[in-house]
Amino acid sequence: MRLPVTLTTAHKGKSLEIDSNREMVTVVGPTGERLGTVPYASIIEHILGSNQPAPPGDARAQSRLSLLLKVRYSAPTGQRFESRASGIGGGGLFIESTAPLPIGTELAVEFALPDQPSDWLQAKGTVAWACPKADQYTFFPGMGVRFTDVSPDVRQRVTDLVNSVKKAGR
Repeated sequence: MRLPVTLTTAHKGKSLEIDSNREMVTVVGPTGERLGTVPYASIIEHILGSNQPAPPGDARAQSRLSLLLKVRYSAPTGQRFESRASGIGGGGLFIESTAPLPIGTELAVEFALPDQPSDWLQAKGTVAWACPKADQYTFFPGMGVRFTDVSPDVRQRVTDLVNSVKKAGR
């Protein structure tokens, strides 16, 4: 379903494309270009306020942290990419990219945590959402990758790092 933006002056001519099967909302430009995509969960969290705890089963129930780290990933086509992630949590990471891969793309991911930059950790994930250009929520274009196959040890290392940094910041 596509809903035109007609009253909001700054965005007149754009439209919102609703994908209820994937629970995603995409902003589409006047000429049909995709400008950004967010999951329903992000919209609901924004409306309800960020101080409320995430409900069980939410895609972002895992604690996360804004943190720069090196990342390498491979697409099913065999293409390999090197980039940086600007956010990570036990559930996934945000990979900065000027050409984010389509939602649903499966990736093999390797990343190095700042406390051990030569130790590359491995996981598999799926592109859960994409932001083709920077907006008010992400400072860089890229894609949110949800971990689909990650060892308990790797998830624990990520969770421990996130929790220790958050605890130190209190």
